[in-house]
Parts: sequence; C-alpha cells; structure tokens
Amino acid sequence: MLEMTDVTKVYKGGKRAVDGVSMRLGAGILGLLGPNGAGKSSLMRIVATVTRPSSGRLIYRGADVLAEPDLLRRELGYLPQEFGVYPNLTAREFLAYLAAAKGLSARSAKARIEELIELVNLTEAVKRPLGKYSGGMLRRVGIAQALLSDPRVIVVDEPTAGLDPEERVRFRNLLSELAADRLVMLSTHIVSDIESVASDVAVVAAGRLLRRDTPEALLAELDGRVWELTVAPHEVARHQDAHLVSRTVRTAEGVRLRVLADGAPVPGAVPVPPDLEDAYLGIVHRPAAALDFAATAVRA
Repeated sequence: MLEMTDVTKVYKGGKRAVDGVSMRLGAGILGLLGPNGAGKSSLMRIVATVTRPSSGRLIYRGADVLAEPDLLRRELGYLPQEFGVYPNLTAREFLAYLAAAKGLSARSAKARIEELIELVNLTEAVKRPLGKYSGGMLRRVGIAQALLSDPRVIVVDEPTAGLDPEERVRFRNLLSELAADRLVMLSTHIVSDIESVASDVAVVAAGRLLRRDTPEALLAELDGRVWELTVAPHEVARHQDAHLVSRTVRTAEGVRLRVLADGAPVPGAVPVPPDLEDAYLGIVHRPAAALDFAATAVRA
C-alpha cells in the first residue's frame, strides 16, 4: 500500500532527522519505537505529507506522493504529537468544522461526528468548550478528528499521551479493529501500547531504521538472555556499568535488576521471559559495529 525508498530529511543547519529509511507497508499496525530525537515525528510528518523529504521516494498505491499528494491526503487520518484546537468551540462544532474542511457533506459529517464522539467517550462533555477540556480529553478529540473521513491510512504520533489506563485500552482496541484492512502507523514511547497491538515493529535511532520485524521475532532473539537479580542499592551503579539494565525496582530485599546478558551476570541470577522493552533497549544500545543494516533494517 505504501512504500518508502531511501527517505531522508535534513533540516537547516545540517541536522539529519531521517536518514535513508526504506520500508514497504501494508494493512496492519506498524509500531514505531525510538528515543526522543530519533526522527519518529519527522518520519510521520513525511508520511502525512506535512513535510517534504530532502530526498527519497514515497509511493502510495502506485502514485508518487511527492508529485501527487492528493490521493494519499484524501485517504489519510493524522494525529500529530502537538494538536491544536479552537478553545471556544465545542467538540461537536470543532469536528464539524474539520469535516467541512475535509470535504464531507453536512449530512454524512453529522452522523460520523456523533459516532466518533461516542467512540472516544466524550458524550458527557460534548457541550463544553474545548478550552475547558483536560489534556487527555483533548487527545481524544484529536483521535476523533483523525478518524473523521474513515481513512485508509492512519498516522498517529503519541496518541495515548495523557489518556488514563482505561482510555488507553479503549484506543488500543479501536486501532486493532481498524487495522484489519487499513494501514496504521503508531509512534509512541509507551512500549506496552505497541506490545499490545502492533504486528510489525520498527526501531529507529538518530534518524536511521535499526531494525524491523514482528514482535515475536524480536522476542525470540532474546530467549535466554534476560535475567533478574536482586542487589544492594550501592551495587546498582556497578551493574549498570557492566551490563545493559532494562529495569530497576526497589523492593524490601534490595533493588531488583532486569539485565540483558548472554550468560548469567552473577551467580544466582534467574532467567526470565523477554518483553518488547528488553528487545527495544537491546537494539538501540547495541554497538554500531554489531548492526548489519543491510540485513536487518528492512523487511518486505
């Protein structure tokens, strides 16, 4: 459905936010993971046709998006990381305004807006001006506007930021339903969101695509390489210097560490099943010399 070839974005001053990213994407959820400043938002803006790449190609259903962006734009729903609203409008008024801007007829827009207001759980607040909404409620309005035109491609950047746990689950379930016959690109720093819904995971850092694969394949590579051990608080720094520590938890017995290592880091360390956060950290912090980009970066 969507193909990126050697997509690069260099900003003024020489900052290379996206560096030669190539991917072919079809229906399903692509979870995009990476540290702050990795280039996730820049890549999402390129796919959403908000930003033009400095070089590379973007093809959607056989059409060159850079030359003919309207085909993708007509079938796109986009929720950026920073989403602005008109504070004096109600949610219903704001969505009606955006529906008109997207070219929806008043009749179809009205029915769609009522459906989305219920879907994102804003029925009780629909008459209040947006200026009185909490950050989480505004995020729900952003999710609703991204779905207004029943898009075939959905690009959402940090969609669950500010949502409570129940709303996060609701939105993850919604994305799973939509992804049956749509392409969904989901960028987030909340690894559990991607672990719950993504069938395809891409890890980026410093603008480069480090790895792309299924969650199952990424976890399989860490079998037997994730360990837990409990140490005294003063020993934590020593273990962090010696190993990649993915998690620390204070307990009554000391500090429980979750460590990535090829063998037991200390006698008594217990092997545990890996999770996606372990896989993500292992990829991002792997020495550059160990990364074979040609072999691992792109999966058709």
